[in-house]
Amino acid sequence: MERNIELITIQSIKEFPSIDYISNIPRHKQLRLIFKDSVQHLREDFGSDLKKRFPAFQIAIPTIEHEINICKLITDEEIIANQLFFTRCAKDYRELSTELINLFITNKKVKLNKDFPFLTFNRIKGQRMSRGKVGQWNYFFHGYHCQFQNTKTKQEIEVPFMFGMEFGDLDPYFFSIYIKSTPQYQPLPVEIYDEFADGCRILEVMLKLDLLEKINSSIGNHSGTVIKDREKIQIKVFNPETDFEKRQSKLTRIVQFLKFKKS
Repeated sequence: MERNIELITIQSIKEFPSIDYISNIPRHKQLRLIFKDSVQHLREDFGSDLKKRFPAFQIAIPTIEHEINICKLITDEEIIANQLFFTRCAKDYRELSTELINLFITNKKVKLNKDFPFLTFNRIKGQRMSRGKVGQWNYFFHGYHCQFQNTKTKQEIEVPFMFGMEFGDLDPYFFSIYIKSTPQYQPLPVEIYDEFADGCRILEVMLKLDLLEKINSSIGNHSGTVIKDREKIQIKVFNPETDFEKRQSKLTRIVQFLKFKKS
């Protein structure tokens, strides 16, 4: 859902909106402050002060445009009031992710490294089989995820594969897209306007409520966020000295490719 934009042109300090006015803007409104030349030198300092005063707001200070954009993000109160809904979404996300990755493995006859699935999927990225269709889902491998989109409902989900056989890691942007594209959740009990920023707040508050928890991935300096109420899965730490798979021969790669092509 798009926000309505309210424009305020500022030519003097007296025309700066008050703190009370900014704090009370509704979430469906984006406040755009246009700074004229007479006050342009105050723009960055004013924006920096707003960021300190309103940590639960999105304060954008563009480098080129002479403006500041202000949006109120999803609030703690809204997230707490809808914690059961977001808990359900996180559980559903994990369940569907696992279901779809297993569908891909079965459909494409992939021999999966269950200790380190990313080794298997990294070999697929960049090849013809890195995108395609399984069942009613189009898929595309990229980065640390595989995107699935339902061809009928247009539901979208990004399946993470850097956490062993744990596929429930929640990226703030991807989690928001999943929620907004899932037909069963419509209409949403609370609006998500900014997929990334609102998604970050949802995960942050749900962590504070002890409904989500942090987990480490198979590689160093990389962690994720998952639903706490789940069957725990051991995630092994990848050691490049001992855990790299032997490089396949050219013949083996051709045979594997033909298996994908037939599918």
